[in-house]
Amino acid sequence: MLCENLTPTRRAVLGASGALFAWAFMPSFVKAAGARDPRFITIILRGALDGLTAVPPVGDPDYAGLRQSIAMRMDGDNPALPLDGFFALHPSMPNFQRLFQAKQAAVIHASCTPYRDRSHFDGQDVLESGFAAPGHVDSGWLNRLIEKLPAGDKIAPGSAERTRGLAVGANAPLVIRGQAPVLGWSPSVLRQADPDLAPRLADLYGQTDPMLAHLLQEGIETGKIASGLDVKAKGGPGDPSGMEQMARGAARLLAQEDGPRVAALAFEGWDTHAQEVERLSKLLGGLDNAFAAFQQELGPAWKDTVVLVATEFGRTARINGTEGTDHGTGTTAFLAGGAVRGGRVITDWPGLKENQLQDKRDLAATTDLRSVIKGIAVDLLGADAGPLAGAVFPGSEKVAPMKGLIV
Repeated sequence: MLCENLTPTRRAVLGASGALFAWAFMPSFVKAAGARDPRFITIILRGALDGLTAVPPVGDPDYAGLRQSIAMRMDGDNPALPLDGFFALHPSMPNFQRLFQAKQAAVIHASCTPYRDRSHFDGQDVLESGFAAPGHVDSGWLNRLIEKLPAGDKIAPGSAERTRGLAVGANAPLVIRGQAPVLGWSPSVLRQADPDLAPRLADLYGQTDPMLAHLLQEGIETGKIASGLDVKAKGGPGDPSGMEQMARGAARLLAQEDGPRVAALAFEGWDTHAQEVERLSKLLGGLDNAFAAFQQELGPAWKDTVVLVATEFGRTARINGTEGTDHGTGTTAFLAGGAVRGGRVITDWPGLKENQLQDKRDLAATTDLRSVIKGIAVDLLGADAGPLAGAVFPGSEKVAPMKGLIV
């Protein structure tokens, strides 16, 4: 099966380039949900994660037969990690298992957006825009959520700028693009500049353009906080070390007292049509290290944090002829953070018999991902459920916020 080229569009590049310079004009974040000072991080896995490999249902009697040579097992040289007796975890994710055992992580299995076709472009549009159908790429649900959060005591009355958002990566993910201003940051892939370059530019613009000089200084300070003075780029969003570095830099910014509180990242390369075992071992290891980086760098803020990991759709229940899987439907979402009511695999498990599969080929989706996001927005961020069904996820009035996700 041929896959669409996932090269970022010019719209995405322009959106990201404008994000950085909005940082100086944003107010402090509202302290929602009482005295809690929450952080909400969304990680998009582009390419469609195989949830049956990431969180294998080893207790389902039909699992091993469907998966054949790529089935995860509880014994052997590289056994899956136990979760709850029915579900296990890919062996590349020991950090997530540790968080799960500490009740700071949960799995949402057999989940999906409303999208039921198999185009990466359209699936990602639906996942990130928050609309029920593709074609809406002017703003993302996370940005619109920022706009709809209740104003706090540090926000001027009537202000539409509700909170600070952070877009991580060379191109701002669609999910956080929109009217609400966000900070843009990405690990540098360029050779480190001479030490005197920044002071020289600051002096030049200080004499000719004070506003640009101020924005330049903001950018310099952001880079220092996020990357550290001795950290160089080690890879992109499809490389395990790049994933960890993006997470670590984002967490350093989110941990600041006056920093952003909502962030979006995108990790690439999850389209596993061939050699899935080898590829997912590498990618899931990078994601797992990103979880650990967030916990480490957020420090005390971790207790009020939720990290959501989502992908555009799942993959076929049966393997193909190249030791991989093709585009499917139901998949797995991950939740991690000190604010998560964890230690659970949350699912209405549909089963893996042929008559239980979507179109007799895919894991059927029984949980709408929008209900998960709504539940987090209400119980972590203090959002009003009304705007979530209108402005944030248009047309989702029948999708109720999932309860009990937050401690």
